[in-house]
Amino acid sequence: MTDPSVAISEAIHATAILHADARIPDSVSVGPYSIIGPGVVIGERTTIDSHVLIEQDTTVGDDCRIFKGAVLGTDPQDLKYAGEQTSLVVGNRTTIREYATLNRGTIDSGTTVVGDDCLIMAYAHVSHDSHVGNHVILANAVNMGGHVTIDDWAIVGGVTAVHQFVRIGSHSFVGGGSRLPQDVAPYVMVAGSPCEAYGLNVVGLRRRGFRRDAIRQIKDAYRLIFQSELNVSQALDELSARDDLTPEVDYMIEFIRASNRGITK
Repeated sequence: MTDPSVAISEAIHATAILHADARIPDSVSVGPYSIIGPGVVIGERTTIDSHVLIEQDTTVGDDCRIFKGAVLGTDPQDLKYAGEQTSLVVGNRTTIREYATLNRGTIDSGTTVVGDDCLIMAYAHVSHDSHVGNHVILANAVNMGGHVTIDDWAIVGGVTAVHQFVRIGSHSFVGGGSRLPQDVAPYVMVAGSPCEAYGLNVVGLRRRGFRRDAIRQIKDAYRLIFQSELNVSQALDELSARDDLTPEVDYMIEFIRASNRGITK
C-alpha cells in the first residue's frame, strides 16, 4: 500500500490510499481520502472524487465519474456469501453519484454488472449478482434486491424498492416511490405500491428514434396484453400468430414468455 504522505501524481491526492495491486492509468484522478483496494482496475480518464471506497476486485471503465462517498466492490449483502472471490464490473462513461453502493456478486453468478452510459444517482443500491444494461438511469435511493436484471434504456424512479430476481425491460419506466415485486415488460410505464401498468413510454420511444410502424405495433401489443379480455398467454399466442411482427414486438413477446415472476399489469 502506498504511503499516503507521498503524491503518486498531480492527479492523485496525497491522502488517497492505493493498493499496490490496483491498476490506475495516469489519466485518472483520485480525490482526497479515497481508498482503492486490491484487484481494482480503473479505465482511462475516469474521475474519482473524495472519500470514495472501491474495496476490491472491481473494474471501472473509461470516462466514468464517481462522486463523493460512493462505495463500490464491497461484499454482497447475502447471508450465503462465504468469502468466495467475486467481482463488480462498471462500463464506460457511467456516472455514480454520492453515497451510492454497488456490491460484488456471489458464487451464484460471480459478478455484478453495470453497463455503459448509466446514471446511478445518490444513495441508490446496486445489489449482488444484478445486471444493469446500458443507458439505464437509477434515480435517488433506488434499492434493489439481489439478482435483478435491468435491460437497456430503462428508468427507475427514486425511492423504488425492486424485489430480488425481478427483470425490468428495455425502454420501460418505473415511477418514483414504487414497490416492484414483478417483472416490467419492455416499453411499459408502471408505478405504485405494488406497481400497476399505466401506459407505454411513447415519449421515450420517439426520443430514441423508434419507427412509427414499430410504435404502432407496440401499442397494438400493449392493448392486447394489458387491456383486452384475453389472459396473458392467450394474448401472446394471438400476437405470435401474426406474420408481420417487428423485432421490437418479438422482444416483448419473448420477454413476457420468459418471465418467472409474472409481469406487472
